Amino acid sequence: MTNTKNGGFMSDELDRVAGNGLINRRHLLKVGLGGLGTALATNTFGADAGGKLQIPQWSQQPGPGTSSYGSPSSFTGHLQRSAGTPNPIYPGGGASRSPLQHLQGTITPNSLHFERHHSGVPAVDPAQHKLVINGLVDQPLMFSYEDLLKYPMVSKIYFLECSGNSGTLYGNTPADGSAQSIHGLVSCAEWTGIPLSTLLDEAGVKTEAKWIAAVGADGASMGRSVPLAKALDDVMVALYQNGEPIRPEQGYPMRLFVPGWEGNISVKWLTQLKLTREASQFRDETSKYTDTMTDRRSLQFTFPMGTKSLITSPSGQMSLPHKGVYKVTGIAWSGAGSIRRVEVSADGGRSWADAMIESHQSDKALARFSIPWQWDGGDGILQSRATDSAGNIQPSRDAHLAERGLISFYHYHGIQSWGINTEGEIKNVYT
Repeated sequence: MTNTKNGGFMSDELDRVAGNGLINRRHLLKVGLGGLGTALATNTFGADAGGKLQIPQWSQQPGPGTSSYGSPSSFTGHLQRSAGTPNPIYPGGGASRSPLQHLQGTITPNSLHFERHHSGVPAVDPAQHKLVINGLVDQPLMFSYEDLLKYPMVSKIYFLECSGNSGTLYGNTPADGSAQSIHGLVSCAEWTGIPLSTLLDEAGVKTEAKWIAAVGADGASMGRSVPLAKALDDVMVALYQNGEPIRPEQGYPMRLFVPGWEGNISVKWLTQLKLTREASQFRDETSKYTDTMTDRRSLQFTFPMGTKSLITSPSGQMSLPHKGVYKVTGIAWSGAGSIRRVEVSADGGRSWADAMIESHQSDKALARFSIPWQWDGGDGILQSRATDSAGNIQPSRDAHLAERGLISFYHYHGIQSWGINTEGEIKNVYT
């Protein structure tokens, strides 16, 4: 492939696959999107007037030695969660959001994983914490943290998404937000713990039991009802996240983890699992976490998260500095399985092209996708559309609202539209 003098593609050699400049994903395998790196020559980068390469100062002296616990580079201070303003009538409540537009890959670092609390983060002493399994069981059990550490464990990579994530897109007016501020209540990690089925088998579940009431040790005694069938399938009592003990804001010393379902049901600081005949109708599954329809009826126990994708770069509140070829990248996920296909549009959904899925296509985990796009300086609308292993296709915003209406707040998974103007400015828009 021949490059232009300024390092871009020759326009007649681009394999355009959809309208407004989308390029075949195979071009990602070529040299750096057409050799966008700086050419090494005399009197250019890293060379003095005599053409000799200069050694930067940081390479001329020893740096600090080892540390007891690692920290990020001082040059990556922009990588931070964003937290809302504290509410005096809701002490400890609120959320912080992951900086999706600055991340790559699919695994979210523990320090950047989103948070959602209903009564702040309790300082749980693992030596005093207990997990009780009781109710409709043959033998009630109580476990200490040390007890649980002795059990065989499994490790699985799963996404976790708050059901209120992206809820602002139910609004009549598009919010001027970023990928972080609109969609940052989703993250992905490797979770390690004990299959809940193992502990339930030890306790012995009575035949009349159909639900489990899971309760946390925070000040709100946050509780949710979990169908027994799901609990016996893939639910775990998670003790580790990305290889280290779960952090306090994620439920240390232990949390329930319910793959593919709304984040609130993965109860943190887990202290009780009570087997019951019926759902317990906790506050957070009656007054909250229900989907209000246009006729004012509310759907309850709508647990699974929908098939969804998001372009993280370029995205809202970013800008394109010049015309040329850009790598469009993002994430996709589904509570019903793995991501099998992601399509991207640069003309507001009039035409679509297949993106390259760069990551493992794991069950109920984030997938990373990308595709090259040539921006010619005109208006455009970037969108992505995911298809999962169950055949579910991410709906347009209009299709999603036709099903759910505008009164709801939870489980938004419609297509996100990023509008680009002739100045290269990018904003959240509706189409």
